[in-house]
Amino acid sequence: MDTRNDRHRWQALATLCVTMFMAMLDNVIVNIALPRIGRDLDAGISGLQWVAEGYSLVYAALLLTGGTLGDRHGRTRVYRIGLALFTLGSAAAALAGGTGALVAARMLQGVGAALLTPGSLAILRQVFTDEKERARAIGLWSGVSALGLSVGPVVGGPMVDAFGWASVFWINVPVGLVGLVLAYRVLPEVAPRERRVDLPGLLLSAGGLGALVYGLVEGPGRGWTDARVLACGAVAVVLLALFAVVELRVAEPMLELRLFRDRVMAGALLSGLMVSFGMFGAMFFLPLMLQGVMRWTPTDAGYAGLPLSAVIVFAAPLSGRLTARYGARPPLVLGIALCAVGLGGLSLYSGQAHYWSYAWTLVLLGSGMGLTFTPVSIAVLQRVAPAQTGMASATVSTLRELGGVLGIAVLGAVLTNRLTGALTAALHRQGLPADGVPHAVSALTGHAGTGTGAAPAAPVLAAVDASFVDALHLALRCGSAALAATAVLVALLLRPAAAPAADAAPSPALSGAS
Repeated sequence: MDTRNDRHRWQALATLCVTMFMAMLDNVIVNIALPRIGRDLDAGISGLQWVAEGYSLVYAALLLTGGTLGDRHGRTRVYRIGLALFTLGSAAAALAGGTGALVAARMLQGVGAALLTPGSLAILRQVFTDEKERARAIGLWSGVSALGLSVGPVVGGPMVDAFGWASVFWINVPVGLVGLVLAYRVLPEVAPRERRVDLPGLLLSAGGLGALVYGLVEGPGRGWTDARVLACGAVAVVLLALFAVVELRVAEPMLELRLFRDRVMAGALLSGLMVSFGMFGAMFFLPLMLQGVMRWTPTDAGYAGLPLSAVIVFAAPLSGRLTARYGARPPLVLGIALCAVGLGGLSLYSGQAHYWSYAWTLVLLGSGMGLTFTPVSIAVLQRVAPAQTGMASATVSTLRELGGVLGIAVLGAVLTNRLTGALTAALHRQGLPADGVPHAVSALTGHAGTGTGAAPAAPVLAAVDASFVDALHLALRCGSAALAATAVLVALLLRPAAAPAADAAPSPALSGAS
């Protein structure tokens, strides 16, 4: 009897790990295909940003609602619906014939991922009732999720070369179908509980995040003083402020902001947000440099990420053991610091640098990602009551996704703004009009010259390459500085409490937490 139950638990864990691996993989595997997508669908850098952001933005905006719906209608049922939508969206993306259709399909994928992700961690907690087994299961689940983020480029590069960019979406379809079968066979039914859907919170958060990201993506191209960009910024500030007010007043908020009163919780959530901010931003633009500037094939660009992937496989389970022995503070602070040094180090190398001269930065980045992924989940789940598990796990995933969205948008705005300025000056020195900048920049996505215009001349291509590398360096250094500041702040937030505070009453939001 016990052996059968034990086998069933680990089968459920395997099912959850496979589907989470697929969802995390999709976050980054598309990045390696972006230059080919840009060429085939005639999409510029802004369009490619929306291919990435369409998924992440919807994912981040609906994750909290996904947790609420799981509580209300049953976590396993909502998990299965999310997996079905994600699989359908993947097929639609593979069949897309234009940028608009591809972005819409990516958004459908985001809806599915937002429904299945919160339920994954909540079901895991339901299945593993023993604390030690649960910690081990969370470590494995987090490690597989982190692995999905790291191997995306390695898997995607050869697929794009061999089968085209649509293959990075087709790969999800059989995995999703197998996952659905397993979800019906091995996952336990988790009874729903009465909970209202926070519709005002959903509308305000989705609208505010959408306006913010739209303004950041379109700002460099339209100009920061453009009326539409300024309006988006104002709308984002108002809607997100109203979201905070609403969440503090409703009886069952979509996001329990009072959780942030707990400094350990705040430090862990900040860690997840900022690591995604720096890493997702860098991972979006590095394939454009490797393929657009250094002229690598997608396969070579994918294999370039092998050191990062290999180190994550080692560091993710290690971080679980470190957290169990020393708490979340050491692995989180060390991991964030390593990411900061890795991004800063990567900014020291030109487009002509030999790969092995900067491979050490990829090792640091992989170590940092692996060390931070597991402690965030463990620290948060240890600080909340069982009834808050769905909301807490959705909050962890939301902030990770939001960090990725903001990383691509903010660092993308820094890069695009610097690129436009540097390239305008370079073209002016060559006696070319500034209105040739969009056509010249299109060389980075590989589609210049595939339409009605001719490919840029060699001097223009050289100017594009030099300007892009300069702009990427600035973006990487901004990401590095943000992570360095985060490491210091997290070290302060997670410092051991003074002895008198040990007997202090817990926060009302955390009452009942184990």
